Amino acid sequence: MTRYFIELAYNGKAFHGWQIQPDAPSVQETLEHALGTLLRAPVSVVGAGRTDTGVHASFYVAHFDWEGALFSPEQIAYKLNRILGKDIAVYRLYPVPPGIHARFSALSRTYKYYIDKTKDPFTCEYAWRAHPLPDIGRMNEACRILFEYKDFTSFAKLHSDARTNDCSLMEACWEDTGKQLVFTIKANRFLRNMVRAIVGTLVEIGQGKLTPEAMRQIIESKNRCKAGSSVPGYALFLCDITYPPINE
Repeated sequence: MTRYFIELAYNGKAFHGWQIQPDAPSVQETLEHALGTLLRAPVSVVGAGRTDTGVHASFYVAHFDWEGALFSPEQIAYKLNRILGKDIAVYRLYPVPPGIHARFSALSRTYKYYIDKTKDPFTCEYAWRAHPLPDIGRMNEACRILFEYKDFTSFAKLHSDARTNDCSLMEACWEDTGKQLVFTIKANRFLRNMVRAIVGTLVEIGQGKLTPEAMRQIIESKNRCKAGSSVPGYALFLCDITYPPINE
């Protein structure tokens, strides 16, 4: 049995997230169907993690196991792209050691959230308009408080099945690119809805509805109702996943 990693990207607009859903299109189901069609056998694909409905991935990793070795992974990737619709692109397909797992071997994930500073017809489907525009200094002041904690229950989806709400944060900051405010957050793992809830809270702080110091009370409350509203998913991108060195 050989394990293969698939590096891909997807536009989440047409999907109800990565994971297979009853009676709703998902990236996982679409990819499994394409692989099964190409290889003429059922294929189970495991992803690096869930993304919410409408959320995009400019870089994503999944794996599947196959009896024996595929003749040409490059050709498989090429043919997959011909089968898949315009919303999913396969970049690379390659064998990995059997102990490497797309989800559990990942060391970190990085997300970016985009806020348009002015109306822009070319980015409006992939960036949110927040009114009034939040103050980036206040938001970055609150970001620094995030690093004091590991338990992010206050930003987790209610009634989640996660075994723990602890996450090790590695990066969290806003930058002004001129046309947009861009939030980057990196951690070893994320809870369901966590990034969108953190962004929503930071935006409320940036708009003066909350003080930066309120971030500390929100986290310590371990109460989702104390945090801000979740921002729309269409402006959120999973953009990087890191793994230990892999000898292909």
